[in-house]
Amino acid sequence: CSSDLSMSTTKNCIQIPDKLLEGFKMTGDMWTLCIIHVLKEGPLRFCGIQRALGDVNPTTLVNRLKKLEKAGLIQREEETMDKLSVAYSLTHKGMSVAPIINTISTFAEVNL
Repeated sequence: CSSDLSMSTTKNCIQIPDKLLEGFKMTGDMWTLCIIHVLKEGPLRFCGIQRALGDVNPTTLVNRLKKLEKAGLIQREEETMDKLSVAYSLTHKGMSVAPIINTISTFAEVNL
């Protein structure tokens, strides 16, 4: 068995499919999942997301939002009411992560 997490051809190794690894990389940190959880309720501006998450570092939030947008999980929309502002919302692909977050939430409520 090799020590990396790539697909293995060794007979006795547990194999982790490449697509599963990609999914873990895309969604596998706390702030990313928290952002998706917050946006399940509807679009929010940056400051709304930051307020909902509490102690997230602004740089971390910017980086996660860019990562999620690049992955196609959220969309960034410019609004031009009184001044230019930006709102973030989940895409259809992002909404498909919601059941996973709900399962984690149920697990935490029951077991932690």
